[in-house]
Parts: sequence; C-alpha cells; structure tokens
Amino acid sequence: MKSTIEKSVIRDIALAPEGHLKIDWVNAHMPVLNRIREQFEKEQPFKGLKVAISLHLEAKTAYLAKVVQAGGADVTICGSNPLSTQDDVCAALVEDGITVFAKYNPDPKEYKELLIKTLETEPDLIIDDGGDLVTILHSERKDLLKNIRGGAEETTTGILRLKSLEKEGQLQFPMVAVNDAFCKYLFDNRYGTGQSVWDGINRTTNLVVAGKTVVVVGYGWCGKGVAMRAKGLGANVIVTEVDAIKAVEAYMDGFAVMPMLEAAKVGDYFVTVTGNRDVIRGEHYKVMKDGAILSNAGHFDVEVNKVELEELSVSKRTVRRNIEEYTMKDGRKFYVLAEGRLVNLAAGDGHPAEIMDMTFALQAMSLKYVNDNYKQIGNKVVNVPYELDEQVARFKLASLGIGIDSLTEEQKSYLDSWAEH
Repeated sequence: MKSTIEKSVIRDIALAPEGHLKIDWVNAHMPVLNRIREQFEKEQPFKGLKVAISLHLEAKTAYLAKVVQAGGADVTICGSNPLSTQDDVCAALVEDGITVFAKYNPDPKEYKELLIKTLETEPDLIIDDGGDLVTILHSERKDLLKNIRGGAEETTTGILRLKSLEKEGQLQFPMVAVNDAFCKYLFDNRYGTGQSVWDGINRTTNLVVAGKTVVVVGYGWCGKGVAMRAKGLGANVIVTEVDAIKAVEAYMDGFAVMPMLEAAKVGDYFVTVTGNRDVIRGEHYKVMKDGAILSNAGHFDVEVNKVELEELSVSKRTVRRNIEEYTMKDGRKFYVLAEGRLVNLAAGDGHPAEIMDMTFALQAMSLKYVNDNYKQIGNKVVNVPYELDEQVARFKLASLGIGIDSLTEEQKSYLDSWAEH
C-alpha cells in the first residue's frame, strides 16, 4: 500500500517542520475541538470510513482534519481556494498520515484535478466549502456517488447551491448546513470575518483606515462584522444592500445606506460580502475615485467584476504582493486585492483560531451526526440540531471558565404552561 507521501500531491514535503509549528499553535488555542478530539479518540465514530475534506487549507483546517482522523477516519483533504492553501501545512499533514491534494496557487486546470483526485478516494463522508465537491459529484463524476453517506457544508454560497439541488430533486445524499448554526454565523461570520478581513487588508496595503470611507457591500452576518470593525478602526462606513430589512438594520446600527452607484463615487475601500456576482461592475468603475481599493470576502472571485475592469483599463500591473493596479484611460488607478478572491484568506491567515474552534467543532459533530442518521435524514439539506449548537457553546464557556444559570423546575413549568400567568 502506498504511503500518504506517495499518494499526495503537494509542493514540497521539506516544508513540513514549519507547518507542524503552525498546527501546534492553533491546537493550543482550540479547546473546544480538543475536547471533541478526546471524545472521538474514545468512541471512534468514523472507524473504517473514508472522509474527504475541501476547506481553506491552513493550520486551523489541518487541525480539524487531525480531529476527524483521531475518530478513526482515513482522511483526504484538498483546498477550497487556490490562494488560501499553505504549502507548509500541507506537508505537515502528509507527515501525519493524511492524504493531501493541494498546492498554493495552482492553475485552474490543476486546481480542478486536485478536487477530483480527492473524490476519487471514494469517500463515505465529506466536508465541503462552497459546494465544490458536491457540484463535481452531481455533474461530471456521478460514478463517485455510490459510497457517499452525507456531509457538512461550511458556507452560505455552498448552502445556496445545495438548496438549488434539493429543490430540483437532484441532491443525492444528506448535507448539514453548518453555516446556518448559531455558533457559526453569530461568531464565525460576524467576529471572525470582521477581524480577518481587516487583518488581510491592513497587512496587504499598509495604509490607514481611520478617516477613510469604507463601502461594505452586503449586510448579512459577514457584512455586519466587516462594518463593525471598520467603524472601530475609525472609518466612515457606507452599506449597500438589496434587502430592505437588512438596509434598515444597517441604518439603525448607525451606518449610511445608499445604492452602490452613489457609494462608488465616495468610497476609499470597498469590501464585498454578498455571495452574488458582479456587485461591483463597469458602471461603478466609471464613477469611482482615483485610488479606490477593491476587495472581496465572499467565497468566489465573482463579486468584483474583473473582466469589465480590465476592459475599461489601459494597463495592469502588480504593485505589491496581492495588489494589482488597474489604470483607467483618464489616469485614475484602482487597486484589487488578492485577485478578488477571499481577502482574509488569500491575503491573510483567515479567522482567529478561537473563532474557528467553534465552527470546526460544529463541523466535526455534524459529520458524526450525519453518519449516525443518514438513512433517516434522506437526501436533503438539514440544519445543525440545536442540541449540538448548544453543546459547542457550553464547551466554549467551560474553556473560558464561565458558568451560567439553569432554569428551576418551577421556571420550566411556568414557561411550558399555557394557563394564565
């Protein structure tokens, strides 16, 4: 039998020592996942099963893979974004007995091949990010569906794709919508995205945010976090939205709200967080200020329309790592960060370890849940059971040394009663 080194496709196994240090660091700051690892080591919920994972392949994801492996699984992992993969982390995982198909910045053809190689291991369970594995399984590689019991999805974008498949009656196995869990969107999407986006922007540009105008495109949970952190950095914040309720919420949170065409005229920084395409496009470039900085925090690199930007520009050059400068015919210059890909991961290290601790705990527990219940669930998208969500929160509180109250029996009875109070 081939070793994981022989089976894997990575950049360089010699990079492993640095990768081990990164994984050790996050391990020390992920107490919830450590607690679940202890349970998995005792219970072996995935013994004899193959698990395929497609996530942003950096240290925190690597530790999730090791936790699933500790539960008895034969784990194969690939990256969910070509610019977020860290080659040293890949090498470290291979040394730890996990098969890896991932490299930093492969060309589009190789990137797709690495996804397919991951699925060709014929997994029983999957963890997906953005729906890439699921899409391949339901289109060009239906032959690999036979062993799939189900899986878990990380993102809003992926869940939208899954629900489209379910609506059309095409979904072939159950998937747990991890993104919709309380301990995901309240903390990961809001606090994680809020901090990591600005980590990525600030380390890439080395420019001040205070006093500048930041346009946040989309006011979902990720947009809320980005806007909140921008305000904390001293920016003037504008929110653009297509949802009237979210627009009112942004207004009551103290932010200016206006159409994108108006915001485009005054913004210094633009951050897209919609999960949709072309939210910044040709008509907006025509009115933007010289020096505007464009970044994306949505899963796919389609929110900032780069095709129309190139059509309107007369030149393009890389002026700093992860910054491309586009010069317009009238001399205005715009700067796109990380090729319009996820700025917090393509130009940073992603969410803080303590935040991903909760999200990846949900992933691990959801994977066990779907494995235990896939026959009863059927071929549909389901939410994380509330008791799992609450258990993650309780583990988190315990790791912080925080206790909370419990209802008395009289209080429970009072809340359950329909009679006059």
